[in-house]
Amino acid sequence: MPKTAKTTGRRVAVTQAAAEAAVRTLLAWAGEDPAREGLRDTPRRVVEAYRDWFAGYAVDPADYLRRTFEEVAGYDEMIVLRDIEFASHCEHHMAPIIGRAHVGYLPRNKVVGISKLARVVEAYARRFQVQEKMTAEIAQCINAVLKPRGVGVVIDATHECMTTRGVHKRRVSMITSQMLGSFREDARTRAEFLRFIDIHAIR
Repeated sequence: MPKTAKTTGRRVAVTQAAAEAAVRTLLAWAGEDPAREGLRDTPRRVVEAYRDWFAGYAVDPADYLRRTFEEVAGYDEMIVLRDIEFASHCEHHMAPIIGRAHVGYLPRNKVVGISKLARVVEAYARRFQVQEKMTAEIAQCINAVLKPRGVGVVIDATHECMTTRGVHKRRVSMITSQMLGSFREDARTRAEFLRFIDIHAIR
């Protein structure tokens, strides 16, 4: 079955055979012989890996948040899920982005299963990404579906487009955050969230 890739405003069908041919082209461009024994199955393996790495295009992250629970005995304090590990890929160099996300929200009469927050992170991570955009997408998705009093998302990640090429700076991570609602408007709420995720001890 052809894989459908979303492009600017349209969808282009790409067959498995075409994807494998593209991998063989890259191998040859790099100076290798795609026909040698060790590389014969590489195009298939790469395409299968891509199907896993970019499975996020096949799902709507908002769907994970639509089933909520209202029987929480009036609980209305902050909910935080920290240290959600993820692996994504930079859309500029197709290099891995490896990191952790921390997600918090202040519920308004309903909560969602905590695994669903991790699934939202995973869905956005399994796409070509820019960390700043991914941070905003996660926060905006939670805000739009749950309509909480506030949302906070912090992501701490290393970018192999910087550590393995270019400036070759290792042990460098980037931290991004998106605060919405009371997390943005109330300094005490924001401070409580950052204290819960222990921002100074993230690394």
